[in-house]
Amino acid sequence: MGGRPMFVLAEDTERTHGRDAQTSNIDAGKAVSEAVRTTLGPRGMDKMLVSDTGDVTITNDGATILNTMDIDHPAAQMIVEVAESQEAEVGDGTTTAAVLAGELLAKAEDLLEDDVHPTTIVEGYARARDIAIEAVEEQVLDAETDDELLGQVAESSMTGKGTGDVTTERLAEVVVEAIRHVDGEDGVARDDVRVHTQTGASSSATELVPGVVTDEEPAHANMPREVSDATIAVVDEELGVREAEIDAEYSVESVEQLTAAVDAERRELESYAESLSAAGVDVVLATDSIADGAAAALADAGILAFESVDDDEARAIASATGASRSGKVEDVEDADLGRAETVRVRTFGDEDLVFVEGGAAAESVTVLIRGGTEHVVDELERALSDALDVVAAALDAGGVVPGAGATEIVVADRVREAAAGVEGRRQLAVEAFADAVDVLARTLAENTGMDPIDALVDLRAENESRDGRAGVIATGQHGEVGDPVEAGVLDPVAVKREAFESATEAATMIARIDDVIAAE
Repeated sequence: MGGRPMFVLAEDTERTHGRDAQTSNIDAGKAVSEAVRTTLGPRGMDKMLVSDTGDVTITNDGATILNTMDIDHPAAQMIVEVAESQEAEVGDGTTTAAVLAGELLAKAEDLLEDDVHPTTIVEGYARARDIAIEAVEEQVLDAETDDELLGQVAESSMTGKGTGDVTTERLAEVVVEAIRHVDGEDGVARDDVRVHTQTGASSSATELVPGVVTDEEPAHANMPREVSDATIAVVDEELGVREAEIDAEYSVESVEQLTAAVDAERRELESYAESLSAAGVDVVLATDSIADGAAAALADAGILAFESVDDDEARAIASATGASRSGKVEDVEDADLGRAETVRVRTFGDEDLVFVEGGAAAESVTVLIRGGTEHVVDELERALSDALDVVAAALDAGGVVPGAGATEIVVADRVREAAAGVEGRRQLAVEAFADAVDVLARTLAENTGMDPIDALVDLRAENESRDGRAGVIATGQHGEVGDPVEAGVLDPVAVKREAFESATEAATMIARIDDVIAAE
């Protein structure tokens, strides 16, 4: 090469490597973690998120905050993915996972400055994670997952979140009833619990509907508003005058010909109602449009019809009622029809909602969320969705553990004890992992107004005398150290397990990066 430099990367490529790359990535991860840290726990603060179009979201839900933030840094985006993974798997614990990932990165940064190799940190963290998960499993309560326990799980997940003028106890009852409704021999059919929001009333009007609720309105004003013992057809056809498949022109030379053409169109539109009536249909949902003439004919036949029904809504109603979607009205047979106890249209302000209740084929239920404003309804929807997820996880994925930071204190102590048996510098990483877990309990205490250092000392001392059940209990405007089981603060074991796994995976992946190559 004659000593000449060889350029492999394009001129506009930006490269950061070595300690600079590690510092940049770790700082980005910590920054994202710090953004949600103050929202952790029952006394966590809210964040106001304003989009570039002026839309405002007020929430302390970690997943919502991280998903709404405009994040460009790839390492920071990996922390966001931790929250997304946590949300997708168990529906709660997103803030815990993000805060833990950030603390693991902070401890890794200290180790790197002490010349501990990234691979050693990764190995130590992996060992500590396994110990942590074992400790979590040992904390599972030997108690029947009855409605009272599930209600405590639901309340724990909603405490500190915006629920308007309705208590978390009342909402927990709705959540438990919904999950019990879809709990079968094959486990909880979580997808059969739908959530629908509607503004215009106080949050206390939130109710559980035994069926499907959807935003639709009758295709004609003269159609019935309620049908009992309903026979339902779902069709994927436009109920209108069929158009010729070829380009053609028709010449009308007399009034009689025009009248005949109009009569033919009218008969065609009326034929939809005749076919559906002959099939015994009381309610029809069309995923395409319904012509005015066809709607009028359906109304005259006493058929309740809805047009341009969203595909997802049509699928949900078909599933709940046992209907099969038909391509054409004329092909509808008895085997294609669904059944429901009641289909009724209720008016809320200026809007209509359709309630399909008592479906024959599935035990679908809908939580109808009410609230005075969009902000209240949106935050209540997030709270209830999390509660539904954690109650389902408690039933399906291994039970519950003490909440309020008690499990984290046990995990940190167990990992710290096990560190003595780890050889070499990996022991430093295991100890660092324990320190990172401690921060979760410290943050809970700090967010409830307690001194975090004093609280941590008290938690460790009480933990030894309370058989691992000392946590931060929010009382009034402050917090105190107490037994979370007695206080009814419980978390699904699946939430803890997933948080340790996802946070460790993200932190170790970022810590191993020593070269960032980015195209401009």
